[in-house]
Amino acid sequence: MSREQQYIDLYEQHADTIKRHAPDALNARRDEAFARFRQNGFPTTNDEAYLRCPLFADLDIDYGLNIEQRPMPVDEKSLFKCDVPGVKAHTAFMLNDQLHFAGTLPQGAVLCSLAEACRTHADIVTRHLGQKTAGSADGFTAFNEAFAQNGYFLYVPRNAKLELPIQLVNLLHANGDLMAATRNLIVIDEGAEAKILVCDHARDSVRFFASRLTEAFVGANARLDYYALESTHDGTAQLSQLFVDQAAGSQTTIDVVGLHNGHTRNHIEVDLNAENAETWLGGMVAADERQCTDNFTVIRHLAPRCTSNELFKYILDGQAEGAFAGRILVAKDAQHTAAYQTNRNICLTKEARMHAKPQLEIYADDVKCGHGATTGQLDENALFYMRTRGIGLAEARMLLLLAFTADILDHIAVEAVRDRLRMMVEQRLRGGESKCRNCTAKQGRKNCGDD
Repeated sequence: MSREQQYIDLYEQHADTIKRHAPDALNARRDEAFARFRQNGFPTTNDEAYLRCPLFADLDIDYGLNIEQRPMPVDEKSLFKCDVPGVKAHTAFMLNDQLHFAGTLPQGAVLCSLAEACRTHADIVTRHLGQKTAGSADGFTAFNEAFAQNGYFLYVPRNAKLELPIQLVNLLHANGDLMAATRNLIVIDEGAEAKILVCDHARDSVRFFASRLTEAFVGANARLDYYALESTHDGTAQLSQLFVDQAAGSQTTIDVVGLHNGHTRNHIEVDLNAENAETWLGGMVAADERQCTDNFTVIRHLAPRCTSNELFKYILDGQAEGAFAGRILVAKDAQHTAAYQTNRNICLTKEARMHAKPQLEIYADDVKCGHGATTGQLDENALFYMRTRGIGLAEARMLLLLAFTADILDHIAVEAVRDRLRMMVEQRLRGGESKCRNCTAKQGRKNCGDD
């Protein structure tokens, strides 16, 4: 049986059940998306965009899916905790594909399940949902649209500026191997501002496959800061797809931090659709053993006088494998574009592998653009200098690696979150506990960088 066939059979036998437990806005595109999935299947390494994608073997596993949307019995007092000292935030939890949020947001902002939003904010959902994925030939996108039954909805109305960040904890929890698919929608209206921290965790020692597809619309002169942290385990496969649409004068910061995972692909596309839009896109990966992370990005400059800066860094130890493929496209009419892309990597062993493919595609003639990638080892001169000052080898290596990640974490505007992530990165590099306490099971790790 092919990888696709088990899901084709599942849909054909249970489409009515899937639709019965999902909102009409998702069901409206479901059959068409399934037809695309049945025709195209999952991507393969023959597709250039998926040449280094590490997820394909994970698709051979027979995962369970909660198509009847049965609520998982949980003790929220013990399960839903998050301990980030100094952080004041609106905290919500996505348990597999079901949102848990008991609070309210100020200034008319809304955070709720996508199913609830289809009832309470149908006009906003109808205008935006599926606009970035309509007719996509991508097999993973079609799969998500065919099987996702719920997700979260975040709406910040015109000129509302949320002072506190929103912390969304994606928590995978099951007694057996599980696949969870979510469809999410973020709408930041004209002049509004919001910060969201998305934390991905896996609670149980079973195999998980997470398919998370998020569309984000950032209105004129609005701002969205989107921070993502993955700290799961070796048995987790995760596909995170983020599609961002920016209007005139909007600002977006996207910062993706991977501290512990199994196989991960982050697929990020940003469209700068009107003048003076700005994007900062970046992230870091700390991986060891046989962990694999693939960051695939596309930034499209579709209007004049827009700016984008992109920076990704990897620290690879053991037999870890990393991939970065970044494409910046400057359209013919996007004059006065400024676009820069950088990828820097450190391989700490001969067995670690990094694959880098930065790309520029420019059709305008009055632009400032640049790109580059470097892969190497720690600076031996710097190590020698630090050791002559009485710093031990292991400590010197850790300090250099921590300094290597500093400019990624500096783009996190919430000071308490930034400080917490710095501590977690240091713990990861030292081989200590790199998970947030209280929301996932503790798991010791070896040093990134230890001999």
